Amino acid sequence: MSAPLWLPDEMTAAVQGAASGALAPATGVSIDSRSLQQGDLFVALITNTDGHAHVAGALKNGAAAAIVSHRPEGLAEDAPLILVDDTQAALERLGQAARNRSTARIAAITGSVGKTSTKEMLAAALGPQAPTHWSAASYNNQWGVPLSLARMPREARWGVFELGMNHSGEIAVLTRQARPDVAIVTTIEAAHLEFFSGIEEIADAKAEIFLGVPATGAALLNADNPMHGRLAAAAKAAGVGRILSFGVADGADIRLIGIEPDATGSAVEADILGTRIAYRLGQPGRHLVMNSLAVLGAAELLGADLPLAAQALGVLQGLAGRGRQQVIAVGDGEAVLIDESYNASPASMRAAFAVLAAAKPLGRRIAILGDMRELGTQAPALHAGLADPLVAAGVDLVYTAGPLMRHLHDALPARMQGAWRPSAAELLPRLIDGLRPGDVITIKGSLGSRMADIVKPLMAGAAAASRIAS
Repeated sequence: MSAPLWLPDEMTAAVQGAASGALAPATGVSIDSRSLQQGDLFVALITNTDGHAHVAGALKNGAAAAIVSHRPEGLAEDAPLILVDDTQAALERLGQAARNRSTARIAAITGSVGKTSTKEMLAAALGPQAPTHWSAASYNNQWGVPLSLARMPREARWGVFELGMNHSGEIAVLTRQARPDVAIVTTIEAAHLEFFSGIEEIADAKAEIFLGVPATGAALLNADNPMHGRLAAAAKAAGVGRILSFGVADGADIRLIGIEPDATGSAVEADILGTRIAYRLGQPGRHLVMNSLAVLGAAELLGADLPLAAQALGVLQGLAGRGRQQVIAVGDGEAVLIDESYNASPASMRAAFAVLAAAKPLGRRIAILGDMRELGTQAPALHAGLADPLVAAGVDLVYTAGPLMRHLHDALPARMQGAWRPSAAELLPRLIDGLRPGDVITIKGSLGSRMADIVKPLMAGAAAASRIAS
């Protein structure tokens, strides 16, 4: 049986707090009383809501203790609390204590697109070989990274973390917490343009990841991306010991030799740091193949068995919101839904269209698209610019939701204009009327466009129910 994640004296000392009440050993760490598990240490963060309002509920549900910056009203005198000056700072201290005590080799991943899927892919490659810890969901921000670190078990051999940002300076803080042995930058694309003057500034912000890499560590960079040279120079300036590349470019240290894609994945042949290997990737999409090169390069650098890591990629499944495919009921038949609803940028949109193009539908190829956020003044043109890739992908109908997607709707050929509505909720009834058995359907948009509100009822069979009722 594994040791507790945190003993009472350890967690109190780590966060520099004052304990009161009978603290129990913690088996996990939580910042959300709704998902808290019995035995978790609850951290009352103050974000959009004040976590102190949920301390009583967390303790009632079995929390080992709660970290608070003041004592909430209505608690029993012997409530197990750790009083600190600032709960966010305490969470960061807890994460640093976990990092300091760990002997795990750490990989950190950033990039404009592909962070979460690459993190999950690397975790899947490492997990069968030894205890591996990785950040949940997209826990890549100022609370997600320290929370993920604080949850790292003592016995972990490997850790895999995702680092995200909206502004300069954010990744610098996160990478100094994670201190990765291997830093991966998936690619640099037009994303977060609302906060940056151009692609070069985005590259510089992503390059902050190298500031946490020790001199004995390595950087893995996309050799095919125009920002490769800029990133390599930043890694060198930061003192990273090994600067390696992945891609199809001649001279790439981790190089794609051949790919045979199909509707459910790809057969891949690659040279991984001098070792030639053939493997199956169990998800479709060339962009995922490219990220798999970085994954296998990282696995090799972290000391994993390369053939076993490659073998694990063959059974990898898509994540909800990030490429998961599912058969859904439509009318008196079935359709295939590709759920890409979690996030979107021009680059990830094009990648999703390529996956849709590779599908072999019995009926039509359907794209259901929501606004891409944080693109600044270029947003209208970048949305309209998706028309040509959609035509090239052989998409039959495009349904759009959101004010920015109106620019795409107007740019599409009339034959491809399914419908436009101001919001995902308003588009849903039109979709239910328009989908047919045999269709292959991709749904994609930024999180704020709420395209998941379309995915959920379709997954639940709302389309079929509506047609039967009519």
